[in-house]
Amino acid sequence: MTGTLPLREAFKVWARIAALSFGGPAGQIAVMHRILVEEKRWLGERRFLHALNYCMLLPGPEAQQLAIYIGWLMNRTAGGLMAGMLFVLPGFLAIMALSILYALFGSVGPVAAVFFGLKSAVLVVVVQAVIRVGSRSLKNATMKALAAAAFVGIYALHIPFPLIILAAGVIGFIGGRAGFQAFLVGGGHGPRVATEVADADTLLGEGTPDHARPNLRWALTTSGVLLALWLTPVLVLGLTLGWDNTFSQIAVFFSRMAVVTFGGAYAVLAYVAQEAVQNYQWLRPGEMLDGLAMAETTPGPLIIVTQFVGFMGAFRNASGMDPLLAGTLGGILTTWVTFTPCFLWIFLGAPFVEALRGARALNAALAAITAAVVGVILNLALWFGLHVLFAEVQTVQVGALRLEAPILESVNMASLLLTLVAAVAAFRFKVGVIPLLVGCAAAGLGVHLAG
Repeated sequence: MTGTLPLREAFKVWARIAALSFGGPAGQIAVMHRILVEEKRWLGERRFLHALNYCMLLPGPEAQQLAIYIGWLMNRTAGGLMAGMLFVLPGFLAIMALSILYALFGSVGPVAAVFFGLKSAVLVVVVQAVIRVGSRSLKNATMKALAAAAFVGIYALHIPFPLIILAAGVIGFIGGRAGFQAFLVGGGHGPRVATEVADADTLLGEGTPDHARPNLRWALTTSGVLLALWLTPVLVLGLTLGWDNTFSQIAVFFSRMAVVTFGGAYAVLAYVAQEAVQNYQWLRPGEMLDGLAMAETTPGPLIIVTQFVGFMGAFRNASGMDPLLAGTLGGILTTWVTFTPCFLWIFLGAPFVEALRGARALNAALAAITAAVVGVILNLALWFGLHVLFAEVQTVQVGALRLEAPILESVNMASLLLTLVAAVAAFRFKVGVIPLLVGCAAAGLGVHLAG
């Protein structure tokens, strides 16, 4: 029988998870699994993975959406809202404080030196993400071919990554429906455990709670409210300030990102960085890596790095407003339009997904998408690597292919050496993310002081 969970008890657990949510989606999902499945036994292994599979098919941060999903399962709408907001809050506060410090002191020698060191660590962390996700999802030649096609598509052919992810999902869904074994392999950041916690032995039980059954009226009503909360600020800003105003551009751009960010933060960051630097000129080259370093060292979803982008964009285009106030409002606006849609996707779709537990075609689509995401993240690693290790990058046209290539004479030897040391520390000596970031930051500062 389905048990009940007091909201106050749930609040304590979600606050604890939020405080421990370091290490990107894999680390965050592992923390939730350890606490919710193994320790608290709120729900079982299969139900946890089913919820995770759905969240990985959605745009946006899958770890936060998983928190919303489970919070909703356990405590209805209030539980989902509480779990999702708590998951973001620590990172939001930390990134806001770091953005203010960066805007005020980022160009000062010692601060710039710290971020110089952090760039090398972040590059290694992204490479680790490629290997980690790839080792779990590229189980056969078909999945490897999907990953390779995704990389060529986004890097050399410049196909929009939402189209790549959509195509992979369709291929996987069709393959799963047809029963092709290559697609029935699972994937993603899911935990690996020796002993499975059965659904029947948990607080939630095997059955479906009454509030989790499909209810079209409730889904449409709740979704309508969330859609209004998400898009009303966008429309108000555009109609009152004009669509060319920085705040309107931030609202529109990151609302669009909230719809197409399949594959998590790593999959979309190269595109966000290129748009923020080249199109909107909110950031200078290399600053996206500084923002990612902030996100890596604070709790919460990595996609919260977009808050830093919005802050710097508004800070540098204050239009007569106090720059720090403009930056703060820009950061808040970015966070709002980035994360509000996450609640919409869960509350609209989760009741119907609960009715599809065990659907083979859905899981096959997830496996294909996860394989394609490996290729997308590899593109991000290459893009970051070019801009960390070389001062100048050029575009080379080879037939229909348009490739970015470094100008070898512009190599930054200090950055190259620090990146190699960071790679040895991470892969040979298994140094964790936080110690790696701290060590590289100290090394960057040391290089500055020695010079």
